[in-house]
Amino acid sequence: MEMFDIVVIGAGPGGYPSAIRAAQLGAKVAIVEREQLGGTCLNWGCIPTKALIAGADLFGRIQHASQFGINIAGATVDYAALCAHKNKVVTQLRAGIGQLLTGHGVKQFTGQASFIDRHTLEIAPSKINSVARATELIRIGAQKIILATGSTSVVPGFLPRNDRIVESRAFLDRTSLPSSMTVMGGGYIGCELACMAALLGVKVTIVELLDDILLLLDADVRREVRHHMEKNLGITIRTGKPLEKEEAEAAELVLVSVGRQPVTDGLKLENAGVKTNDRGFVPVDDFGRTNVANIFAVGDVNGRTQLAHNASSQGVIAAETACGQRPRAYETLVPGVIFTAPEVALVGLTEEEARKQNRAVLTGKFRFAGLGRALAAGETTGFVKWIADAATEQLLGAAAVGPHATELIAEATLAIRSELTVAEVGRAIHAHPTFSESWMEAAHAVHGTCIHALPRRKK
Repeated sequence: MEMFDIVVIGAGPGGYPSAIRAAQLGAKVAIVEREQLGGTCLNWGCIPTKALIAGADLFGRIQHASQFGINIAGATVDYAALCAHKNKVVTQLRAGIGQLLTGHGVKQFTGQASFIDRHTLEIAPSKINSVARATELIRIGAQKIILATGSTSVVPGFLPRNDRIVESRAFLDRTSLPSSMTVMGGGYIGCELACMAALLGVKVTIVELLDDILLLLDADVRREVRHHMEKNLGITIRTGKPLEKEEAEAAELVLVSVGRQPVTDGLKLENAGVKTNDRGFVPVDDFGRTNVANIFAVGDVNGRTQLAHNASSQGVIAAETACGQRPRAYETLVPGVIFTAPEVALVGLTEEEARKQNRAVLTGKFRFAGLGRALAAGETTGFVKWIADAATEQLLGAAAVGPHATELIAEATLAIRSELTVAEVGRAIHAHPTFSESWMEAAHAVHGTCIHALPRRKK
């Protein structure tokens, strides 16, 4: 039985950075993946959806190219070709991960890992999609083990699984679009795919049981997104009600997007004494440690913020801790990005969260319609917003909705993590003409001193 210092189970955005970081620190490392390198994010999530959304966005911009004096008549979409582009991107990135793991000396196993005990794993041929080529059981030992097995879509038991009722993974495997689609669930995955399909001409309806879509956002941000989706994309949004039989039957396709659940099947966690909570997630402390001293859990499987970039950060921290470095707690400031039309991004506290904590807050908002770069580019939807502590003016949170919001949020993340104040952001010179000037303008707006906005009306 081959022994390793660290074995990582799962080669997604939490797993492969864990393995590489541990190898960089001198550990003998192995990684076990039962499907494909890159996990859900690369193969059936973040990357393929963004490849499709990029194509849909380009097609949408072509429809409005005449405002720039560019006339493109008869533009059409070959969705199968767009899917081929998506698959090419995925294949290239997957190969890159394999090269990175090999280059760092990480031994790779393909198969289903399960615990024999807290230090011993058995690897069986994977039965999922016939990816694995292993023909016999393998046992390996490890001083430390990092779980990074991710999550999968929840599909309510009352819904059948067939070619017409699908979750996001099955949707992304399709090479043709339906003429009409009902999306069950108004979270970020459902809304992203709804916008993509609508931009490509699909008649889309979103049905959300809760009072609104994208409830993680402040009300003003939600309104901006929803208005654009309904008015400009023609999406029908029904909130505060369950999916009715008639709605499901009327659409050519039903996309189910109501949440995620941890992937722990086949691991036999009980053999190692690893506990799960009532939802099946593996609880961890702020350093990624489970209730078993030598076993860590990172990413979606631990039930914390379910975002690929958070999984990667957690993976690196867990690897460093497992390798004996001074423990560093998981980062708590995690930006979120949503590739709807328009894009949305947020970081830190929302205005609603801050007020629920009984904080006195100041806010500053600046709309892209007042920005030279946005007007020149013909992209004026939306705004950026700062949320700051009223007493100290330290930045607590930020939101962006509109063009390039998913890129713009990086500046806000760094500013909040660096504990900057509104005044410090306002004094920082931002290059002109750029979209990033909006943060400076919004900082000035906190005090009503924004140069490119009309003065506030006196009460």
